[in-house]
Amino acid sequence: MATSSNATVANKQVILRDYVTGFPKESDLIFTDSTIDLKIPEGSKTVLVKNLYLSCDPYMRIRMGKPDPGTAALAPHYIPREPIYGFSVSKVIDSGHPDYKKGDLLWGLVGWGEYSLITPDFSHYKIQHTDVPLSYYTGLLGMPGMTAYAGFYEICSPKKGETVFVSAASGAVGQLVGQFAKIMGCYVVGSAGSNEKVDLLKNKFGFDDAFNYKAEPDLNAALKRCFPEGIDIYFENVGGKMLDAVLLNMKLHGRIAVCGMISQYNLEDQEGVHNLANVIYKRIRIKGFVVSDYFDKHLKFLDFVLPYIREGKITYVEDVVEGLENGPSALLGLFHGKNVGKQLIVVARE
Repeated sequence: MATSSNATVANKQVILRDYVTGFPKESDLIFTDSTIDLKIPEGSKTVLVKNLYLSCDPYMRIRMGKPDPGTAALAPHYIPREPIYGFSVSKVIDSGHPDYKKGDLLWGLVGWGEYSLITPDFSHYKIQHTDVPLSYYTGLLGMPGMTAYAGFYEICSPKKGETVFVSAASGAVGQLVGQFAKIMGCYVVGSAGSNEKVDLLKNKFGFDDAFNYKAEPDLNAALKRCFPEGIDIYFENVGGKMLDAVLLNMKLHGRIAVCGMISQYNLEDQEGVHNLANVIYKRIRIKGFVVSDYFDKHLKFLDFVLPYIREGKITYVEDVVEGLENGPSALLGLFHGKNVGKQLIVVARE
């Protein structure tokens, strides 16, 4: 039910100054003041939410660029001078929608601000399980968790004893893929961009091995060292030189799930891949995917992952930044490898 109050409150937001080329800068994202009415207009089916946690994700960089038919297939581009948007955990303040009432918690796409007005669709989900940290719905139980689950199980069809390589393995998605693979009884290796992250992979997430790609002069040699018999499954998050090296080390009938290519997002001229003939020679199956293609499996995913969380069999590391005003620097830090684990922003704690 809509509230009877017609109070108008301040609403800080983050807007895109203009379309971005190359590496985005903090000046491309403007922290601004606006206002919002706390009453939903009579007859409207919109929902007013207070944002608690905002998710920082690499795909958001693609949305900052000029509209392009290729990238538009992933998601609509941001509009200059309007708030950027991404996944959030939010609390309903007022609702004209029959499926949501005041006090409900949800996760889904919202504009970056203290408050957002949304029209619920397939990208919004009511939070039913609150015995786990709410922030997990920006990562482990939200879009990144669904990405790891869909890419690994639905696309890669893993089998016990197979060899699995994960790039950007300490990030929001990679840390989960590695743990899912270990649950399956696979041999798992991850790559990351610092010795601290490598230590995290081996000692916290249970990877069998890991390496710092920045310290490896020859990625092909590094992969051969870790996978002397080759790679069955590669979970692709970075692209570029890493993908080139992986193709040389895949086994016959290997599978590659492609959910991200963060090394390429800020390049005006993307790097070429030179070893694609191996796709033929080794009968490799490569499939790109977008997580929204698998949102219909959300309940199945929760049934799978929640017991592991409650039993302490899955670990999840978050990189938490306090305050919406620090959101731009946290988001842009993703493209320089500054985050350790899932990057999120605390806007409010209910």
